[in-house]
Amino acid sequence: MNKLILLFAVCVSTLSFAQTSLAQHRAAHLRHGINLSEWFAQVYDPKGYTKQHFETWTTADDMALIKSMGFDHVRLSINPQPMMRHNMADELPPEYLGYLDAAVKMILDQGLAVIIDMHPDSDFKAKLVQQDDFVEQFSDFWRALARHYSTYDPEMVYFEILNEPEFRDRYRWAGVQAKLANAIREGAPQHTIVAAGANWSDIPDLLSLTPLPDPDVIYNFHFYDPHTFTHQGATWGVNYWHFESKLAYPSNMENAEKVAAEQPDPVNHLAILEYALDHWDPNRISVEIGQAAEWAKRWNVPLTCNEFGVYRKDSDPLDRARWLHDVRTALEHNGIGWNMWDFGGRDHGRGFGVVNTEANGKNTPDEVTLQALGLKH
Repeated sequence: MNKLILLFAVCVSTLSFAQTSLAQHRAAHLRHGINLSEWFAQVYDPKGYTKQHFETWTTADDMALIKSMGFDHVRLSINPQPMMRHNMADELPPEYLGYLDAAVKMILDQGLAVIIDMHPDSDFKAKLVQQDDFVEQFSDFWRALARHYSTYDPEMVYFEILNEPEFRDRYRWAGVQAKLANAIREGAPQHTIVAAGANWSDIPDLLSLTPLPDPDVIYNFHFYDPHTFTHQGATWGVNYWHFESKLAYPSNMENAEKVAAEQPDPVNHLAILEYALDHWDPNRISVEIGQAAEWAKRWNVPLTCNEFGVYRKDSDPLDRARWLHDVRTALEHNGIGWNMWDFGGRDHGRGFGVVNTEANGKNTPDEVTLQALGLKH
């Protein structure tokens, strides 16, 4: 009996992978995107998720600016925690949903497609790793949210299952992702789902993933390699990053030795020297991204890169631009759509923005970044 079930699953899976034309078609709407962070997720204001925050953080003027810069879609990060009620996860709070509806309308009114990206904090994801009943509740939540948006144009609204799942156990993530995908599909039968590999959704996690038995799925990965360069100056993640400043790209030993000299710990000193020894340059990036493209070709599924970027605080603008250019061109060479992290110019410890924020709060394009992305205002 088990062998028959396994054979059936393989047949269904094979059939699904042969019918990816719709997902491939939908992926064509997701070529040049930008992330909208700290609006409905990652809100660092002590006041939290408030009416004032929702109505002022990102505006209709920002959406018009995004459109004018040449982007065709946005990835809207949403933290489910303020919306999800214990044992009543399928009962969405009307007031909160109203703010979200207004945001989605604001995006669609500019002719931008939107990926509704489920983007909770790490403690939420830890419960998914450990608790089956919490997976059930999250499935209920996703089913209800997908049903709410099921009447929206499926060419313009997409559902991303979970940002960077933080599942070290790839087999558990495979089961959880399949369950969540089924819930979304039950709520919105006509809409395209965006799925990812386990843990941090990087390329190795993608390569370890067996696609879902659903033909209408786009797969995504994140690319920040090498973090030694892209996260220099950052005060989260690996401790030694915050000692780095003006680490160059492409990597070279002379520059790496200067930056490494500021590291008080010899192990971290070595990590920076290894960045130079690893020869990070356009060819290295092309090879890495090429492996993701080979995976998608093997399974005949569409692929997108939903996050890539360089922290601005301590990186040289031209080195940052060179890295962005090389990643973006490698993605486009392989026919992979992309979504840069992120829009906001405000630096709340994670400034990767494509815009600068003036003293009056107005956002203006960062021309060096736009040029690296092959766009212009």
